[in-house]
Amino acid sequence: MLLTERDIYLFREGTHFRAHEVMGAHPGVEAGKPGTLFRVWAPNARGAAVIGDFNEWRPQAAHALHSRDDQSGIWERFVPGIEPGARYKYRIAGARGESFDKSDPYAVRSETPPGTASIVWNLDYAWGDGDWMARRAAANALDAPCAVYEVHLGSWRRHTAPAGAPPGYRETAHALADYVTHLGFTHVELMPIMEHPFYGSWGYQVTSWFAPTGRYGTPQDLMTLIDVLHQRGIGVILDWVPSHFPQDGFGLVYFDGTQLYEHADRRQGFQPEWNSYVFNYGRAEVRDFLGSSAMFWLQRYHADALRVDAVASMLYLDYSRPAGEWIPNRYGGNENLEAIAFIKTLNEQVYQAYPDTQTIAEESTAWPQVSRPVYRGGLGFGMKWNMGWMHDTLAYFAEDPLFRKYHQDKLTFGLWYAFSENFMLPLSHDEVVYGKGSLLSKMSGDSWQQFANLRALFGFMWAHPGKKLLFMGGEFAQRAEWNHDESLHWGLLDDPAHAGVQRWVRDLNTFYRGEPALHRYDFAAEGFEWIDCRDAEHSVFAFLRKSHAPADTVLVVLNLTPVARENYRIGVPAAGTWRECLNSDASLYGGSGRGNGGHVESVPLPAHGRYQSLSLELPPLSALYFKRA
Repeated sequence: MLLTERDIYLFREGTHFRAHEVMGAHPGVEAGKPGTLFRVWAPNARGAAVIGDFNEWRPQAAHALHSRDDQSGIWERFVPGIEPGARYKYRIAGARGESFDKSDPYAVRSETPPGTASIVWNLDYAWGDGDWMARRAAANALDAPCAVYEVHLGSWRRHTAPAGAPPGYRETAHALADYVTHLGFTHVELMPIMEHPFYGSWGYQVTSWFAPTGRYGTPQDLMTLIDVLHQRGIGVILDWVPSHFPQDGFGLVYFDGTQLYEHADRRQGFQPEWNSYVFNYGRAEVRDFLGSSAMFWLQRYHADALRVDAVASMLYLDYSRPAGEWIPNRYGGNENLEAIAFIKTLNEQVYQAYPDTQTIAEESTAWPQVSRPVYRGGLGFGMKWNMGWMHDTLAYFAEDPLFRKYHQDKLTFGLWYAFSENFMLPLSHDEVVYGKGSLLSKMSGDSWQQFANLRALFGFMWAHPGKKLLFMGGEFAQRAEWNHDESLHWGLLDDPAHAGVQRWVRDLNTFYRGEPALHRYDFAAEGFEWIDCRDAEHSVFAFLRKSHAPADTVLVVLNLTPVARENYRIGVPAAGTWRECLNSDASLYGGSGRGNGGHVESVPLPAHGRYQSLSLELPPLSALYFKRA
């Protein structure tokens, strides 16, 4: 695996986002002898060696690496006889005379925790997703339907024995593909599957940016899972964490005896909220490392998108830090200029190399143009999570319907900024943990009203501009908060109320995917039009979703009180028969069965500034979708 002058130039420039192809451990043949080529970046080390199974982990028998003479800080050596499956670490001699063992930052496989060794591995795999890869540009396009099912692999569906162990990647593959296909989701988002020592971090405290966790199997097992999903027409989004790393001594922290990956000054290099270290984005080789990780998952694992975690913590130098405990940038501001430059370069390189993929920012502030191209002054992400919509919407549905008339703006305010970014609407894992309760328990009222409210919430979400994301368990109204150490409560589906919510989500997905008006102009104002958002007294909302063809227009009406409304008049843009396509109060979803008999005729009676109108029955706590026949 030749390291060329161009590699070194790009590596030192901070633009070598294919560094994984030359760094780390690469099994191969040299001078006719099979073995493994090792390379590690440790510019301030006095020495570096590789130890492992092959030398019985004895320091005195370690295979010393050689420092290159090109000032790259890279140590390397080809060691004959070391084959895939061998465990190893780097023995680093620090600048102050100390010695410590480190996992390989570029390792493609790691020991299953609590083990911390890296594993020499070959990533060969015969992919069967050629059809998907050929057409995924259309499936991942911004005007395509996108309904994401967020999954924590270890707690989606556990074995009953032994001890409720999670199934592996391969075991999960067909069951997950069947389930997601049945419910009509377009994509699966996997919470971080990069190796992490503390299971309770859910994968957000990463120690191996190129190795999938061994808890569920080998790298090829994960490839099988993604391959199966692709063959069923399901896109795969990987949660990716380039914002911070944990303090574990075998990891990146103090890697060569100096603060190499992190800042030396704690006011820049430590994140108090997560008790972890912050990457030094101003260091070229750190940018190489993170950029290569992103490219690696897109290249070697055929990921369709990366959801980038905690972007706000990267953008702001004072994120979660009190006054006096952060260092301003050279202009005196709180913007992390190095992180911003890295994010822009990352997105440019990703979209240049893989234009049929997406990057999605979990960014919780009002930073402008997160999902706008770099050449237009943006950060370059394809989409951004709409955290404001999530907070306002959940706050509204937690209100007693008696008082919702005073909070009408919580559901209308989001439309003022809905098209300022390419938004994804997230009801993610973060909303059902740490005492926040489940989605169902957040809903106001008695049990019947809670289920009705949740169905209405989903009806509002699927009709609202923006792509959709729902965390597992929400689709069948799990009542308990999510617990990463146990399976979802699948037995609830024996209850018609829970089964009804699941059926409602399936029908929403089916209708959403088949109606261009609900996704074609998700990010453009011409795809949305209010009919009436001012009837706060009755907590009724009515709006249109539109496509390029008037015949595609979908009318959405919400009644968010438990009082049924009869003969409620709604202005419509065209005369004719309006078919009631979806009704969240239908009995098959667990509702009261009230509605409009499947269709309603318009009459030439003006309402809401329109010449034609419908006289509707609005069931209690309901969402209704209509389309002109």
